[in-house]
Amino acid sequence: MKVTAFIFFAVLATNIRAQEPQASWIWYPGDFELWLSSKVQVLRTERGMPYPPFWRMDRHTPLVSFSKTVELNADETVEFHVEGTYYLTIDGKYVYDQNITTILLPKGKHHLRFLVYNPETPPAIWMKGNSTVTDKTWDVSRNTPATAKADSWIFDSPGDKPSAYRLATKPQTATSISKGGQSALVDFGCETFGYFKIHGLKGTGNITAWYGESEAEAKAGRDAETWDVFRISNAIAADFTSRDSRAFRYINFTWDGDVSFDDISMLYEYNPLEYKGLFRCSDDEINSIWDVSAYTLHLSSREFFLDGIKRDRWIWSGDAYQSYLMNYYLFFDNPLIKRTTWALRGNDPVETHINTILDYSFYWFMGIYDYYLYTGDREFVQQIYPRMLTLMDFCLGRRNANGMVEGLPGDWVFVDWAPISKDGELSVEQLLLCRSLETMALCAGIMNDGDKTRQYQDMADELQKKIMNVFWDSSQKALVHSRKDGKLNTVVTKYANMFAMTFDYLTEQQREDVKNHVLLNDKVQKITTPYMRFYELEALCRIGQQAHVLKEVKDYWGDMLRLGATSFWETYDPTESGVQHYAMYGRPFGKSLCHAWGASPIYLFGKYFLGVTPTAPGYQTYLVEPDLGGLKWMKGEVPTPAGNIVVSVTEKQIFVQTVGGTGTLRFKSAKKPSCATSAIKNTGPGRYEMELAPNSKYEVKL
Repeated sequence: MKVTAFIFFAVLATNIRAQEPQASWIWYPGDFELWLSSKVQVLRTERGMPYPPFWRMDRHTPLVSFSKTVELNADETVEFHVEGTYYLTIDGKYVYDQNITTILLPKGKHHLRFLVYNPETPPAIWMKGNSTVTDKTWDVSRNTPATAKADSWIFDSPGDKPSAYRLATKPQTATSISKGGQSALVDFGCETFGYFKIHGLKGTGNITAWYGESEAEAKAGRDAETWDVFRISNAIAADFTSRDSRAFRYINFTWDGDVSFDDISMLYEYNPLEYKGLFRCSDDEINSIWDVSAYTLHLSSREFFLDGIKRDRWIWSGDAYQSYLMNYYLFFDNPLIKRTTWALRGNDPVETHINTILDYSFYWFMGIYDYYLYTGDREFVQQIYPRMLTLMDFCLGRRNANGMVEGLPGDWVFVDWAPISKDGELSVEQLLLCRSLETMALCAGIMNDGDKTRQYQDMADELQKKIMNVFWDSSQKALVHSRKDGKLNTVVTKYANMFAMTFDYLTEQQREDVKNHVLLNDKVQKITTPYMRFYELEALCRIGQQAHVLKEVKDYWGDMLRLGATSFWETYDPTESGVQHYAMYGRPFGKSLCHAWGASPIYLFGKYFLGVTPTAPGYQTYLVEPDLGGLKWMKGEVPTPAGNIVVSVTEKQIFVQTVGGTGTLRFKSAKKPSCATSAIKNTGPGRYEMELAPNSKYEVKL
């Protein structure tokens, strides 16, 4: 009886706590992200010198108004805390005491307003009473008539201030330490990131830490990309921890004087992300490629999605876009995508393309298109929409008389590191703009902005027709590369063709033509960077070439593993050898050996082998279309907002475990398949599909 009563009251207390309003630190949308990105992106150093980004860096709003009207059923004591100097008014009356942290609100209706100034960190407030809390329902403004809804994240207690946000750290030991004279080469066994720690450091002298992603770089002296120099004068042995975090596998320490030490370890600095996605198969090399891809993406998924952890430590839109897609099949971490999207966009007015790169502005829009499809997060679209409008106005204002985009003064037309023409109207850039306009139409619809929805969709439709009319070459059965001053450059490259394939802009006949005359044509210029291999292999998967893609992944990423890679590289050229693999930008160790865009197998195996993809926002509906691609078996999990979809496939059986939403299983079988729990529909020769109900298990025998 007593136990039953205890359980009852424990459950009651839990329910009461669950019903209590949750207070969070709140700020103006985008401010926290801009402040944090300004701290992160200036951490790059090159040969001992600071190297900040070369584009405009925006900061948070220093003066923000926070306001809300509340109606209380009883008197309420409210605790509050502020990041910055402020004034508070209640019902328009100024509260003069700046030393208080609580206020008494009488029963009834009240209007609360904080005006907070903080030039150093984002103005933010936290408030909690029985019913009055700070949350995303508060109105915020830059002290102008225009208002927005406040934003928040994980900062829920008074002492957990946004300005105190730091990544996690944990100790790690070295794999080996090789001492020789006044030097010590330390190997941590794999690519890593963090702070070194010298234990029992004693003596007087100068110590230099030469960092290397390879042993050759760590031993290269001033040819290394990064190093730190510090002076010690320790009469008594003490531990020393480096001030700045760095990327490395090896550190070569050299010193003068009578320096000595006992041991060297490190503090690994990381974002504690949960690995939700999973892929395993009959090929051990593919399993290793998936594991190293996951580690590569995790190393680059820090405060934001960064490009590479050694050299740039910057937020690049093209790199980030691919990281978002990989993230949906590994971490499914929405806040990390939102932080990166805010940081890339910056503040108005728009003066240049994102990262100064024409195509990178378009990837920014495309990232929002995919984000809404995978997450169904309307709130974020509503927050970011005003800045989508102004960036699109900027892009459209830079079109030429033909209604197309081309590089103008101040623009960097990137596309890829390949030796290709980048002058004039590149067909691939028009395709990216077209997809961006479709994104604008989608988001305008979410905002119930009917005029803008029609305007952007009409522009997208018109541009798509123009692209095909201008660039499709019926004799070459492909999209040609570019047009300048009215003259076509009829060279066929893969870029526009693979994007047109992925965006479903081609007819069935054009798809077949591009497949045979471009994607599977060895005479067309090869793509050698993991960055564009991402899109090439995706396009091949879209046309059912999983077996071909599997071989490409084993050859390309497998070769990096065979060369000793513990994370995947910025570029890989199989014709190079030895230290040639480390060179880039005219520098012997300029190449990043841990680059986010090298982790694309995460995305390919989740979306095109396990075959799981949303077909309506937030996986309300989705498709499971597994393809072994020559594997004997595979199994895995794909994260969704409602949990993980589990897929297991052999040559004789398909197993699917669903969560929320309604799915469709689509597959091929040489024999008539059977399933005890669902009807199977024949959709053509050897093709079948069946409906998947929420929270169910299915076993199909082939």
